[in-house]
Amino acid sequence: MSRVAVVTGGSRGIGRAVALRLAADGQAVVIAFGHSSAPADAVVAEIAGKGGQAAAVRADVADEAAVAGLFDVAEQRFGGVDVVVNAAGVMHLSPVAELDLDELDRMHRTNIRGTFVVGREAVRRIRRGGAIVNFSTSITRLSLPTYAAYAASKAAVEAISPILAKELRGRDVTVNAVAPGPTATELYFDGKDDATIERAAKMNPMERLGTPEDIAEVVASLAGPARWVNGQTIYVNGGVA
Repeated sequence: MSRVAVVTGGSRGIGRAVALRLAADGQAVVIAFGHSSAPADAVVAEIAGKGGQAAAVRADVADEAAVAGLFDVAEQRFGGVDVVVNAAGVMHLSPVAELDLDELDRMHRTNIRGTFVVGREAVRRIRRGGAIVNFSTSITRLSLPTYAAYAASKAAVEAISPILAKELRGRDVTVNAVAPGPTATELYFDGKDDATIERAAKMNPMERLGTPEDIAEVVASLAGPARWVNGQTIYVNGGVA
């Protein structure tokens, strides 16, 4: 029986790369998307074209009923849930003095409440031997100006994950967070000029931005063979310090 993964934010960027990688590893994948169905349908078609199994479901990660429906699809279509990758997230950059509090609430709803809602449903549904992977950011360590609100929302994810790992004692389920550094995605490029992107690429000893596939490689390990890594935040950033 193949493992079954639920990937939120799986239609774009890092989430898309994760969905494709898990499918390539033989897992059936249910992709949750928030808005346009076209990108999610394209990922499903790409997986199916390579002989894999996938489905796409519209689901707001902060909505309990929508997330329950997402897990229902995984169970009905593929028989259960073994892996939950919570890659959905939003980012708004602003100095604290100029912060739009509505944007703060939006990040809180998706990045923090969404992690709780998805995590709660995962605890109720995930099978023994499963894995939960949440997403933080290396910005929690770098303390860059304009990132305060976003970093705060992701620091909450780092707090949630090891506690959830302990709450799952005896279930043989791991819970970890992955914290990417600057990664070449639409979300990262939004609002940044070329000079800013070039500086970010030089921040690590590898002297490049990460790729979504770099991050997906680590997630795939946590979602499969890396059973002795639990309750950790893994910084995947090429050595940014």
